[in-house]
Amino acid sequence: MVLKVFFPTCCSSAESGILIGRWISEQNSAIILAVVHFPFIPVQVKQYLSQVQQVTKIKVSVLGSWSNSKQEKEESLNKFLEDLGTIFAHEPWIQISKERDSKFWTCSTLRKESDSSKEEEIILVYYDQRKVMLSQLHPPVDTSTDHKAVDASKLAAMFDTVASSKILFMTDRYDDGPIKLTHWQSDGVEASIIVELLKQASVPACLLLTFLLSLTSVVCKSRMLKFWPLSFLWSKLSTCEQLGHRLQHLRIISSSKKAQNQVQLMRKANIFVSLLIDVALGILLMSWLYRKNRIGHLADTLIPVADRVAEELQDLLQWLMGAPAGLKMNRALDQVLGRFFLYHIHLWISYIHLMSPFIEMILWYVGLSACLGLTVALCILSDIIALLTFHIYCFYVYGARLYCLKIYGLSSLWRLFRGKKWNVLRQRVDSCSYDLDQLFIGTLLFTILLFLLPTTALYYLVFTLLRLLVVVVQGLIHLLVDLIDSLPLYAIILRLCRSYRLAAGVKFRVLEQKHGKPLRLLMQINPLSYGSVVQTYRLPTYSCYPKDSWTSLCRKLFFGELIYPWKHKGEKQD
Repeated sequence: MVLKVFFPTCCSSAESGILIGRWISEQNSAIILAVVHFPFIPVQVKQYLSQVQQVTKIKVSVLGSWSNSKQEKEESLNKFLEDLGTIFAHEPWIQISKERDSKFWTCSTLRKESDSSKEEEIILVYYDQRKVMLSQLHPPVDTSTDHKAVDASKLAAMFDTVASSKILFMTDRYDDGPIKLTHWQSDGVEASIIVELLKQASVPACLLLTFLLSLTSVVCKSRMLKFWPLSFLWSKLSTCEQLGHRLQHLRIISSSKKAQNQVQLMRKANIFVSLLIDVALGILLMSWLYRKNRIGHLADTLIPVADRVAEELQDLLQWLMGAPAGLKMNRALDQVLGRFFLYHIHLWISYIHLMSPFIEMILWYVGLSACLGLTVALCILSDIIALLTFHIYCFYVYGARLYCLKIYGLSSLWRLFRGKKWNVLRQRVDSCSYDLDQLFIGTLLFTILLFLLPTTALYYLVFTLLRLLVVVVQGLIHLLVDLIDSLPLYAIILRLCRSYRLAAGVKFRVLEQKHGKPLRLLMQINPLSYGSVVQTYRLPTYSCYPKDSWTSLCRKLFFGELIYPWKHKGEKQD
């Protein structure tokens, strides 16, 4: 039978005394939490342990004795420590002694049962009490085998015991009380004046932030924003969606409700660090924009770029109105569509030149929004791209609607040739008999639509490619925004600086092994991998943009259905 004794490394140089901790009979293991030094009164020790049990809900008791021979000159102390087993009755009574002038330790057990036939093998496992207390043990990713699940439950019991004993670590050997302990805080209680000042200042700051957020929520819920133009812009513009997402994050941070578990605490910390870094990057971007009159240079560059894009579109339309790639087009329809789109480009150029005196002022005020965060600035950039390419979107909508009308018209007329029709009520194709006049008109319309389809399809193809180019650029911007919003930066920094805080498991290193002596192992914490950290603590995003599969996207493109940069209510996602 193997007895496992978990001994804190901070108690290796402690003076002689008694060992207090928790005994787990199911695992036949003892978790040592602290050493009580002489002198002490047994009744006071028992009262103190009962108070600790009421607070921690963990059965903490005296497990045995500890003897440090390097500091003791009287050999009779070992006999006295053995006799303490009659006062603090525990089965088994563990005796650990540090031999003088030797690196080996002696560990034995005393049991009341007179069964000397069975020799008990003892394993001494050293652990860093501070790291184990501050770490959060994560369940294993692969729980396919029962062996891994059992090992994880054993480790969780050990980690929970140390983490729940914080009240025990508030008393050390320097206190004036009747009980003096040695544990991980024996060298001095960790404290920081700056941290305490920040804790005191966080209360009024959270109250002020909560008041401002309540005013903002009242404005957002006002009836003025429920009218059609404002409600449409609030639901479609990515800037408004990002602002709403950040307001929700601020509500979570400023909430006075205490985190119930480690997951909620880590989520709050990740949101806070994400907001802090986002605002810091936004301020850096704003300082870069307002330095050396970069906004003026950007405004001076914007108008020539818009004119250049319009000229390229005009050249493209002139090419389509001729014989593009040697294709034979319907000249009448080609001229009508080409002049229609050229007129729209003319209107767009006039609009841009009309707004040119105000563009620098608009960019100057838009640049101030970078103080709200880099993600807000990127969303504004996406909306500006959408506004500057609005004429391309209009071309795409016109071409898609015309192409979709012809595709569905041809499919309906094809069913007419086969004596079929679409039953709207039952949502299926049924048989139907047509007279001669209906068949003649259907044949005439089918021929007209079929011969006009190549011209319409070419315009639709060109403008769809231009629209997809704009959507790809906006998609890359929103991927960057989602990355900043969802990346658990606090957890990644914690994994980088203090990897033991995010524990995936433990590993053991053999320190000493000698026949007749207990096996001494050093328990070390295995940190989570960076991929597991991101997967476990990834923050949710608002995800207002559709996520179509490639099959659904190709089907929409083939049938001329519009590809919107936002989700619709009731839209089914494949």
